[in-house]
Amino acid sequence: MAEETSEDKYKKRMQRKKEHIDSHIAAATKEQGIVILLTGNGKGKSTSGFGTVLRCVGHDLKAGVAQFIKGKWDCGERNVLEKLGVPFHVMATGFTWDTQNKELDTQAAQAVWTETKKMLADPELTLVLLDELTYIARYGYVDTNEIVEAIKNRPKMQSVIITGRGCPKALSEIADTISEVKDERHAYNAGIKAQKGIDW
Repeated sequence: MAEETSEDKYKKRMQRKKEHIDSHIAAATKEQGIVILLTGNGKGKSTSGFGTVLRCVGHDLKAGVAQFIKGKWDCGERNVLEKLGVPFHVMATGFTWDTQNKELDTQAAQAVWTETKKMLADPELTLVLLDELTYIARYGYVDTNEIVEAIKNRPKMQSVIITGRGCPKALSEIADTISEVKDERHAYNAGIKAQKGIDW
């Protein structure tokens, strides 16, 4: 009997892997939209969310974006996606630590939330990105229970992406997929300025 070669072992290992993956794919039979939570202290949560919006639009599907916290400052993703027909609703006051005015921030958040609820009720939208929504819930600008209900009652095939740190438990509990971005090192802490085209 011929000795098993490293190539034979590799092929068997890959066959077992394929069988394992194929069985999981075959078991996934539900058809519905999902809720994705991108959280953690690391950089790249919004970037990941916007990448999925671009993927969605690349398949000629419709998506919408609500941006909380960051305001109407220059945003490379918005510059591209608006040209592709993606509607954006942006919290006009921007960073809450800059405004330091809870009443003004609450009003701005509520205005964007009003538009967000319309998107979450629109069956034409395959995907809705709720960028930095966790802060809005955590600071009490919009009631977390109201957010949860709106997401739960969205059209069946609509998916939602939530980004931000410190997600309230009630929001994380409705997520189908949760990815945490870990902060191991950040250029900012080394005194390197944020760069156009890289950081925004």
